[in-house]
Parts: sequence; structure tokens; C-alpha cells
Amino acid sequence: MPGLKKLHAPLAWVNGGWQRDVLLTVDATGHWSEISVNTAAPPEAESLAGPVIPSLVNAHSHAFQRAFVGLAERREAGEDDFWSWRDRMYALALRISPHQLRAVASQLYAELLRGGYTQVCEFHYLHHPAQGQDFDDELDMAWALAAAAEDTGIGLTLLPVVYTRSGFDAAGLRPDQHRFAADADWAWRACQRVNAAGLPRVNAGVALHSLRGASPADISRLLSLVGGADLPIHIHVAEQTAEVVDCVTTTGLRPLQWLAEHGRLDPRWQLVHATHAEGSEIEAVAASGAGIVICPGTEANLGDGFADLPRWLHHNVALTVGSDSQVTRGWVEELRWLEYGQRLLYRQRNIAALPGSQPSSAARLFEAAVQGGARAAGFTAWGLTPGARADALVLNREADGLCGVPDEHLLDAVVFGSNGSPWQSVWVAGRARPWRAPQRVGDAFQQAMRDLWLGAEASSG
Repeated sequence: MPGLKKLHAPLAWVNGGWQRDVLLTVDATGHWSEISVNTAAPPEAESLAGPVIPSLVNAHSHAFQRAFVGLAERREAGEDDFWSWRDRMYALALRISPHQLRAVASQLYAELLRGGYTQVCEFHYLHHPAQGQDFDDELDMAWALAAAAEDTGIGLTLLPVVYTRSGFDAAGLRPDQHRFAADADWAWRACQRVNAAGLPRVNAGVALHSLRGASPADISRLLSLVGGADLPIHIHVAEQTAEVVDCVTTTGLRPLQWLAEHGRLDPRWQLVHATHAEGSEIEAVAASGAGIVICPGTEANLGDGFADLPRWLHHNVALTVGSDSQVTRGWVEELRWLEYGQRLLYRQRNIAALPGSQPSSAARLFEAAVQGGARAAGFTAWGLTPGARADALVLNREADGLCGVPDEHLLDAVVFGSNGSPWQSVWVAGRARPWRAPQRVGDAFQQAMRDLWLGAEASSG
């Protein structure tokens, strides 16, 4: 049929397992129209040189924080924790411009593609100018992110964030948070404008910064505006024990407990981090159909703690991963440390495995991330399945950690034996994307870093 493109793989991860001689057909819109296994390659098909697996959705990203990576890894005096890191991070948040944000995000998005992500959910709260004046367009910072996605070819789910207060008992934001100010009406208007723009590979949902950053009235207002619209709703929740304590002190309930009882959770909701959760909260989230987004690299870097992975998996809660603060920028490391953190905590091995049905920890976590990522980005399908966008990773069988590994253990080797990016090509919407970003992207990033940090005391804010 006209407009169809055919790709043929000797081996591909389809429906949760390896299949041989897989014919993948791409339609004119860049989506998979048909996936056939045990099928010989027709003459018109392009042969892929290695095994094919789905790419993943990066379900939680703050792109601007790529400019802060490596600049907060010293402790000169006193204690250092999430809150002191946040105060130093604000030194960047308070001065980055739309032009610099595009440069930083373009560099990041190119790195995310190399890390095996082909869609990124951008939890976006840098709304306003650094000095408080108005932009020509109130979405100038959002458009900068969309331009960065176009620069690199990655897909983007933009999540304008509601952020109205600095804490549970605060009347508003702190002076160093003025760039973040957005009520439910602002966030909903931004979401509608982004979706109406019709940009290629760009869609929008909405987000609430956290229960400490958005009031119950903000949440109710946003949900009334969203109504029954089928789009993702993200929120930071239960990342820090101090947040849990403050929530209990103010509301009498733990954060996840409050959301379950008052937040009207449903499958559109994505609960980011959900680190400090009790069993009853996990059961309530499972009953609601909401999903969680775990960011092991960032959670380790910030000293957040360990999520209760065995219990989340036991209750079949939709689960995926994100790069968050960008200290890690590939899903292999996120899945690896999601499992390794549990091994260190319990002093056992293969915590995520399910003997009898899924003995591979890598496969169980990978499949969860494929399905959970679709929901986090607002898609009905993801992976090597008809209707999903035609995104994929072609593995390099000669890569470190994969060479000589039997086919049935390839995914295990990718997650637990490779150096992090063991693919020879990354495909988005039926097209192979360049391994390296254009030189102009790297040059613009380096210039932005010089402008942001030249002469600044990055390690002390």
C-alpha cells in the first residue's frame, strides 16, 4: 500500500517476549500499522541489523536542571539534603532565559535519545521571566522546550504545572519562586494552547507541583477544568519524609492517603516518586488505577529513600521511570538501580522477578515501564504494537555486555550487563535518528553554560 514502510528484524521484543523474523509496518503517520512474527522479509522491507526492542518514555523531566548536573556534589559545611540542594538549584531557575532553556533542553533531549528514550514528559514550572516582567507570549518558556524537541526529534509531553504556595501553611510563594507562579486556569490554558498548536510529536497534559505547592482549592479547580478529558495529570508526592510529616500535621493524613481520599484519583493520574508509602496507601492507589513514576537516579542523588517496589508490583500498579534532575539520562541505569536499590535494602537478588510467570527482573521492570510510560505520556499504546508510534531501539550485538549472550538473555544483559546505550540506532516515528546532536546544539549548550555559570559559585548557589 502507498505510504507504508516495512522494516524486518531477525529478533524483536513483542508482547512481552522475544519473537523471531518480525515484520514491522509503518503507516504514513509514523505509527505501527502491523506487527507480524515468524514472517520472511519481503523484497521491499528494510532489514534491521540487530534485535529490536521498544524505546521507553521518560515520564518525569525538568529539562532546565541539565544545566545543574555536577554542580551540587560538594558539601562545604553543615548538612546537605534535598532542601539545601533545592535552594542551590534555584540559583539556576531564577536566571535561565528562554533562549538558554532551548539550548540546555536540546542538549538534554539529544542525550535522552542516546539513552533510549524517545518521548519525554516535561514537568514544566519555569513559567515567567526571571525578573518578573512579562514575556511577549506567556508560553515563551514552553515553546522553547517544544523547539528543543523539534531540534532533536524526540517526542514531548508538556505538563504545565500549577504552583501557588511554598508550603502547606503558606499563603503564597517565596520570593525565589516567583517564576513558578501558575494557578489552575493558567495551567489549563497553557495545556489547551499547546495541544491546539498541532506541533509534530508534541502533546500536553497538566500537573500539580505537589500537595505542599498546590492547595485543595487549586486541585479542585484544575479537575473541574479538565473534566473528563483523557489527558495525563502528574503530581510530585511523598518524595521526602519532611513533606509527609508536614502533610500529616496540616491535614491529618499522609500525602498519598490524602490524594486517595480527596484527590479523585483515576488512571489519568501519575504519582511521581511516591517514595514514602504505607501498605494501605499503595492499596488505595491500586484501587484507583493511578500510576507511579519512580526516578531512582535522582532519588539516590537527593537522598530521598527507597520506594516499596515489591508492594507496588504485587498490587499491579502501573509503574514507569523518569530522569527528573538529569543526573542520569538513560533508562538502563534507572531500571538497573530500581532493582539494585531493592537488593541493597533487602540483601537479596532479583527482587522484581516473579517466579513461575516472569523470572527475569529486567523483563518485568521493562514491560512495566513500556506500559506505564504510555499512560504517563497520554498515549493509548506504546512499544512494538499496532497503533503505537513507530519508535524502537536496534540493539548492537557486539556492544559491551551483549556480545555472545544467548538471545533469551539479551534483555537481562541490556539492563544488568551493558554500559548503558547498547544500540546501534534509535527510531522515532519510523525514522532513524542521528546518534549525535548537530554541532550547533552542542555549541549552543556550551555557550549557555558559560553565560549561566561564568564566575558563579555553582557549588554554593
